[in-house]
Amino acid sequence: MSTKDDETESPFELQSASPFTVEERDAVYRAIFTRRDVRGEFLPDVVPDDVLKRILTAAHHAPSVGFMQPWNFLVIRDKAVKDRIGDIFAEANEEAAAMFPSERQKHYRSLKLEGIRTAPLNICVTCDRQRGGPVVLGTTHMSDMDLFSTVCAVQNLWLAARAEGIGVGWVSILKEDEVKTILNIPQNIRIVAYLCVGKVEGLFSEPELQVRGWQNRMDLDSLVYEDRWGASSCAKSDDQAE
Repeated sequence: MSTKDDETESPFELQSASPFTVEERDAVYRAIFTRRDVRGEFLPDVVPDDVLKRILTAAHHAPSVGFMQPWNFLVIRDKAVKDRIGDIFAEANEEAAAMFPSERQKHYRSLKLEGIRTAPLNICVTCDRQRGGPVVLGTTHMSDMDLFSTVCAVQNLWLAARAEGIGVGWVSILKEDEVKTILNIPQNIRIVAYLCVGKVEGLFSEPELQVRGWQNRMDLDSLVYEDRWGASSCAKSDDQAE
């Protein structure tokens, strides 16, 4: 005769959820806090295939809604292709500069915002919104969860790259349809991230846009509410910063 406890037991073996050792934990936080958006520090060195495979494997192990795994990773090494993408960026970047107030346009144009041509690798991360079929578990009421899942894959890739000593820069100033044409990406596929990837000469101690006076990190305590929007929280940050 089975007991109530027996009936609620999972038929699958669970792994331990014990905390990491101090050294393991610190390594995870180090990857998070020292990750940077790399733009102008790329070296021409080739990224070894085994390193690239580990980084992509980490990305592929990101959480995804309904376990639909909507991502693809298009690895670009061809200089001619990177040059064409670089031209798309240059045009879009000029358009973007004009959108800022006149007093900020000079500052904007002084910023290095991509490394498309100088990075040895470009990786275009996409989302196939039809991969899970017409109804996907978890997207029935929040339809953009597949896009959010793909962003999780990008973050996994970025942190794994940091652990491997590889820099990553996310380029978002691009015209998606034009990039799709060059890369032969079907129209039903969304581009989520265009990444510049490679070894770097070094990383900024703080985010580059903060170092260059464009924006500062907001205070965590001002962003945390409790139980309802706008209600102050007793949560405190630990003063650790990226």
